[in-house]
Amino acid sequence: MNVYLWNTPEKLRALLCEIVSWESRTLTKGENEFAYKLKNKLQTLSYFQKNPELIELHDAGLERNAVTALYKHPSAVETVVLISHFDTVHTEEYGELEPLAFFPEELTKKLMEPKYKKDLPEAARIDLESGNYLFGRGTMDMKMGLALHMQLIEKASIEEWPINLILTAVPDEEVNSAGMRAAVVELVRLRELHGLSYKLFLNSEPSFSQGPADINEYIYSGTIGKIMPAALFYGKETHVGEPLKGMTANFIASYMTQHMEWNSIFRETDLGESTPLPVSLQLKDLKMEYSTQTPYRAAALYNVFLLKRTASEVMDIFEQVALEAMSACNEQYKRICEREKVHGVGEVKVIRYEALLEYAIKKLGAVEVSLIKNQVLENSAWDDREKSIRIVDQLMIRCQELAPATVLLYAPPYYPAINSSNHPLIIQSIELMKKTAKTFDIDVEQIHYFNGICDLSYVNYSDDSNEWTAFEHNTPVWGDTYSIPFEAMSALQGPVLNVGPFGKDAHQKTERLHVDSAFKEMPVMIDTLIKSLFQLNGYVK
Repeated sequence: MNVYLWNTPEKLRALLCEIVSWESRTLTKGENEFAYKLKNKLQTLSYFQKNPELIELHDAGLERNAVTALYKHPSAVETVVLISHFDTVHTEEYGELEPLAFFPEELTKKLMEPKYKKDLPEAARIDLESGNYLFGRGTMDMKMGLALHMQLIEKASIEEWPINLILTAVPDEEVNSAGMRAAVVELVRLRELHGLSYKLFLNSEPSFSQGPADINEYIYSGTIGKIMPAALFYGKETHVGEPLKGMTANFIASYMTQHMEWNSIFRETDLGESTPLPVSLQLKDLKMEYSTQTPYRAAALYNVFLLKRTASEVMDIFEQVALEAMSACNEQYKRICEREKVHGVGEVKVIRYEALLEYAIKKLGAVEVSLIKNQVLENSAWDDREKSIRIVDQLMIRCQELAPATVLLYAPPYYPAINSSNHPLIIQSIELMKKTAKTFDIDVEQIHYFNGICDLSYVNYSDDSNEWTAFEHNTPVWGDTYSIPFEAMSALQGPVLNVGPFGKDAHQKTERLHVDSAFKEMPVMIDTLIKSLFQLNGYVK
């Protein structure tokens, strides 16, 4: 006889605390080990003891693995893909309480001590004293979502629900989504191997507040997109004693950043929702040490959110902004040169990376350019963003006749925006979720685009014009250390929905999970949602 392991609020809470204790900070040994621990835990279920081959690990690079666990009903074709991530951000902000960051019960109890309670923000202190929040890294974002999916697949397997479920838990969501990008290819393979039809992609990221004082709960029928235009600024070096014999990259960069920060030209609006304005995520010169040589190379990364625009459209707008910024830069530089009666070093050009690469290949040859790129790619101390910048930098060092210049590029990661708000199944499901929430005296609101960025970006993709190629052509590390399986993503057609627990302060030391939402309300809501899918087909349990 099958025995339920996670079917009560108490058992589910214990499961969450156990998987939170498997610390899995991004790019640590813990992240690498988590997939094996999860596989072992899932193998405690009778269904997977009988069908061990239905749990698989999938290489996501750097010794990390995504996990898929398929519950397959003998006569069902329709399938729900349950998506979650198990990596977390780091924990330095916990200070002396950092050893307890992954032990929610102990941390929550410790925070009650006057020494620690007094240092909490008022809102967090009130929540702590209410007794209805569990504190700790990963409780909210998003191991509770994984725990809910584990409970769901256990219940489906024991009760033999006439629908298929694929639990898909991935690493690296917090950085590059390497886990989901790897899982996408495997989900296509599993569909073909088992003859599945994907009916719904269900994520259970937590309900994020829409502002600091917002305590409403939300379900999401899509997810916001994110792309990172970047620029390398290449001026002309000189000694500080002869400043007008050169042009600092910082001078050039200042104009670009002023034109990019909060520029409303990048704002998109859809279904009554708008993207946050762009900001710079990094701005630095590339000198490795101090000297009296002026900094003539600098770089910047800019965050741009998406709703409908493609990579091609964003690059066109980015280029337009760059041309305006460099026009202002050149006009000011011209005035300075006239005032000081010098000729100057020339006007700053705007060049896309794809044009620079083509120029470098013609000048240096494809073999030499490949060697230049490989020398950068082999530096394990640099991440994909730094490698992107450094490849452009090394090419410009060898093509200095193009300077002064601003080179436009893309740096990873790229999350396409996805939305299913108008899909009949999603409309029906959202109404069902609102009705179910009412039984707990909760009002749940719909948000069309999840504002926390999530892995739903990599399913249900559509781009008939192949405008994603602008990303490929202008991303220096494309095909080497970073790629996106656009073809496989396009093959994973099906509506998306995010239904997850309520919590607060993701990525902060006050990260906390609402206990009733997590252990009492969400299990019923998600259970009701999945059952509605097979009951719609005439099945009655």
